[in-house]
Amino acid sequence: MPEQITATTQDHLDIFDIKDDLVILKNGGVCAVIQTTAVNFDLLSEIEQDAIIAAFSMLLNSITFALQVVIRSRKLDITKYVDKVRRVENKIDDPLLKTQAEAYRKFVQEVIKKNEVLDKKFFVVIPTGMSPIKEEGLGPFDWFAKLVGTQNKRASNLNVNKVLERAKVDLLPKVDHVVKEFNRIGIKTKHLTTQELVELYFDIYNPTESQQGTRIRTNVEDYKTAIVNPAIIEE
Repeated sequence: MPEQITATTQDHLDIFDIKDDLVILKNGGVCAVIQTTAVNFDLLSEIEQDAIIAAFSMLLNSITFALQVVIRSRKLDITKYVDKVRRVENKIDDPLLKTQAEAYRKFVQEVIKKNEVLDKKFFVVIPTGMSPIKEEGLGPFDWFAKLVGTQNKRASNLNVNKVLERAKVDLLPKVDHVVKEFNRIGIKTKHLTTQELVELYFDIYNPTESQQGTRIRTNVEDYKTAIVNPAIIEE
């Protein structure tokens, strides 16, 4: 008779559920995660830089609630990209174009020998102003650490629908405000959906799989079972 499972991986995570494009924590807190683009400040003219600084100053002065800016960097393996360039190069008949393709491939290969290729992603995490279950020592900027599971807690018996109902009233106006202010600076934003949040945290908890260029194609419910067997597909 197989041994009964009394604990699961989920017991070691601080995420209680991901629903309606929001992350519900085991302490009753709820967070919205916004992904943003970036601005290459050094390439802007002096006038454009002054305009960006002024707009960003207005953004900071307009925020009356806690939020956290997270920059996530990870090393990329672009071996498959180089192989793809090589295949395209082999199909080119024109001698001049073939020479240019070969020069480009060699340039990329030299660059990755001397430098690491990093993929940077930018997120803004907005938590609810008041948590239904208060927790000692939790500061306003500890939310992302909580999301990636730096502390172990068992799930509370939360009324998810009630928690979400209260959180949406608090969070959605904050999300709209942040999105509008970023648009003023020329930064595009995206409020991550439920599936995108699941993929983000799968990426965080499975860095080896992520570096190999894999991604998940299952839904949220597949990650609530005692034994998780996610379907992985190659990029």
